[in-house]
Amino acid sequence: MRLDRPDEHGRFAGFGGQYAPEMLMPALEELETEFAKAWADPGFHAELDALLCDFVGRPTPVYRAARLSKQLGIELYLKREDLAHTGAHKINNTMGQALLTKRMGKHRVIAETGAGQHGVATATACALLGQECVVYMGEKDIERQALNVHRMRMLGTEVRPVTSGAGTLKDAVSAAMRDWVATVEGTHYIIGSVVGPHPFPWMVREFQKVIGEELQQQMTGEDRPKPDVIVACVGGGSNAMGVFYPYVGSDVELIGVEAAGFGLETGRHGASLVAGSPGVIHGSMTYLLQDDQGQILEAHSISAGLDYPGVGPEHAYFKNAGLVEYTSITDDEAVEAVYRLASVEGIIPALESAHAFAWIVKHAERLRGKTVVLNLSGRGDKDVQQIIAAREGAG
Repeated sequence: MRLDRPDEHGRFAGFGGQYAPEMLMPALEELETEFAKAWADPGFHAELDALLCDFVGRPTPVYRAARLSKQLGIELYLKREDLAHTGAHKINNTMGQALLTKRMGKHRVIAETGAGQHGVATATACALLGQECVVYMGEKDIERQALNVHRMRMLGTEVRPVTSGAGTLKDAVSAAMRDWVATVEGTHYIIGSVVGPHPFPWMVREFQKVIGEELQQQMTGEDRPKPDVIVACVGGGSNAMGVFYPYVGSDVELIGVEAAGFGLETGRHGASLVAGSPGVIHGSMTYLLQDDQGQILEAHSISAGLDYPGVGPEHAYFKNAGLVEYTSITDDEAVEAVYRLASVEGIIPALESAHAFAWIVKHAERLRGKTVVLNLSGRGDKDVQQIIAAREGAG
């Protein structure tokens, strides 16, 4: 069943919790209290809803992909999160958390980013509200997402390179956590996904569920059919959680698609739910990639946003409860999916979203005759150079 909120220990049936340094516990307790008060305050909702409408551009449209529907033998609809301001769903969460930061009387924000979309969305919200912003980003991701780095700097944000580990999202999260421990009195950490210690997974889910709630209003069965299947990519899992949550426990089939990278058999992938096991990462009990000694393994994906060795704890609960089916798609399949969606429908998706679309293409026979919604979580501008390089390398 769907859980409105985690239990008193911050857990979703055993997943989640607060595995955090003692110095952060007062900040986490304050955050839980202040978020609960804000979420119950009609004034907070009114301010956030106005920004989501007038600044972010919500509601995002639902588009029927007519040509692909005909090709695949399904009714394919795209929930166009790529049309939200900054080009992805991330802005839903950052606007909410930035307003909460203002409400708590804090003026400095830190964040982590992989693909750069969460960093850009955080920088955007902070610029709008006049908040100091520092974003931690792995040096590998800085190289492959240079456009988003420049966007963050244009917005007045300091981008701090992280050179430890593999220089990817996991290492950026670790660096941001260390900053927060040292500056907790005046700093709020805007986590970019449904990960981390409680109350972050719950809070981010609440900010992102606007996606699925809009979809319920847009596809009612009157002029547009209700979905039979909803498909979304899963890295940390916020876009998937946002579109899935309002439908959990209904008769709609929910499919979460992780990064199979070079193939699950190679060990070079980011499929925590499909090929991982329970453990603790970044303050939360969840599924993650780890060795026999419990050491966290490096994840791999061509998509910087899926290159994370863990996943949100509520997704771990969904997996164990059989509420969502989780699967995976390789780098090569995702790249081909980008070209197909772009050439047939005139939409260049982010590599993250392309994983979900690739699954739909791959399983079109299974889906034949059904109404399928793809949560198009972001646009592909940021990935064009990498997509071209991958195509040329394959050629």
